[in-house]
Amino acid sequence: MELFLINYNTHYEIEQLSRMFFRDLTVTKTDAVPSLPAENYVLIVNKGGAFDITVNHKGQLYTHSLTIDPEGAKEEMQLCTAAYLLYEKATGTSLPWGVLTGVRPVRLMRNLYKSNENIQNVINKFKTEYLVSDEKIKLCTDIFDLQKPVIENGRPMDYSLYISIPFCPSRCSYCSFVSTSIKSAGHLMAGYVDNLCEEIRYTAKKAEQLGLNLKTIYMGGGTPTAITAPMLEQVMKTVQECFDLSKVEEYTVEAGRPDCTDLEKLQIIKKYGADRVSINPQTFSDNVLKAIGRNHTHRDFIRCVNDARKAGFKSINMDLIAGLPEDTVEGFENSLRGCIELGAENITVHTLTMKRASNLVIKNEEHHYDDVSKMIEKNSILAEYGYQPYYMYRQKSTVKNLENVGFSQSGHESLYNIYIMEEIQTIISCGAGGVSKVVGPGGEIDRVYNYKYPTEYIKDFSAILKRKDEVFDICRQYGYQKD
Repeated sequence: MELFLINYNTHYEIEQLSRMFFRDLTVTKTDAVPSLPAENYVLIVNKGGAFDITVNHKGQLYTHSLTIDPEGAKEEMQLCTAAYLLYEKATGTSLPWGVLTGVRPVRLMRNLYKSNENIQNVINKFKTEYLVSDEKIKLCTDIFDLQKPVIENGRPMDYSLYISIPFCPSRCSYCSFVSTSIKSAGHLMAGYVDNLCEEIRYTAKKAEQLGLNLKTIYMGGGTPTAITAPMLEQVMKTVQECFDLSKVEEYTVEAGRPDCTDLEKLQIIKKYGADRVSINPQTFSDNVLKAIGRNHTHRDFIRCVNDARKAGFKSINMDLIAGLPEDTVEGFENSLRGCIELGAENITVHTLTMKRASNLVIKNEEHHYDDVSKMIEKNSILAEYGYQPYYMYRQKSTVKNLENVGFSQSGHESLYNIYIMEEIQTIISCGAGGVSKVVGPGGEIDRVYNYKYPTEYIKDFSAILKRKDEVFDICRQYGYQKD
């Protein structure tokens, strides 16, 4: 499918919406209508205050003329709504999130609520203007209600700490994160850990000088347990020495891969103050694990969960992915019920996202995705066992325009996940690939980026500390410092 935009440069939203209906979309922006193909194109002509929209789908023409209402929603939203209705008619397909292309629908709901303080008006807007399905509106409002007290209890001087360890035993086929396999980059780990510990110490010193309040710590990657046990202890001990963990409300370490996580490492994580781990099966099916390049079995995962309980963890998250190659609706339901039976306090269900940097896309590996929506429908099982949705985000290129949702037993909601996804609290990041986000008193967000890869991070470490200075300078500019 080809999208032709004539005299229209504000194209991001309409392009993203069009891609949700037509996956292999090419976009052409011109000043005049070009020679059009015989079929399979969308033509949008900006006529100044009005648009002509034509969809040629498999040779069948669908047209609509839109006059922009100056008192209505912004122009691009009105265009997207008109195009959506035409796409829906042409393809016979509806999208569960309607015209919404953003990654944080709950934050959108919260911002609309703040502007008029009437949740029913917000719900009506989601339904009539954004064309969101009743099911997704309910999901949004359930999360909105659960998050409300967490958000209202936040203070400007609060912050969370993210620690990145960007190494993995192997790279999963669906992964697009900044991570490096230990086979190719194991020689970098010792130097990386030394520098990471120095950055943690520097961050702690600067935060203490300003009088910032550390609320949560999240150690992710990559897979933090991919490094050796002594290296893991070095990092964990540094954190314990640098911060008053008695005031930290939540401390999570991703122990996601059973093929590099054992009882010794889990005991180290527990010993140095972490109270929550994430152990991620992704699926309970061994043939699906093999298809995505995970070098472990379901039995290895069970062993890892048992080790975590032996180490004393009372809050464990388990990630699943709906839509993995070789999986089925029955297989996904089996994985979901398996997590429930193991007593997971959190279950996070991701929908497969076809990221350009992942091997699934790079190698053009395709499979039938029609069952993904049916897999996500199985999430309803979780309510029967006391799990509630507490955070959500969406991504571009997610299969079937769906979402990722974290479910939790009462009292086990991850504060960090709420803070990072709703962007309501400053997050200070240490390590390669980390992005620090300083949230201003008016909701402004200033980002400072660390180098992406371990080689850069080690080679030019002095620049990392200068960027930390930049983070804390921004904090001062917002008045985040001791009186």
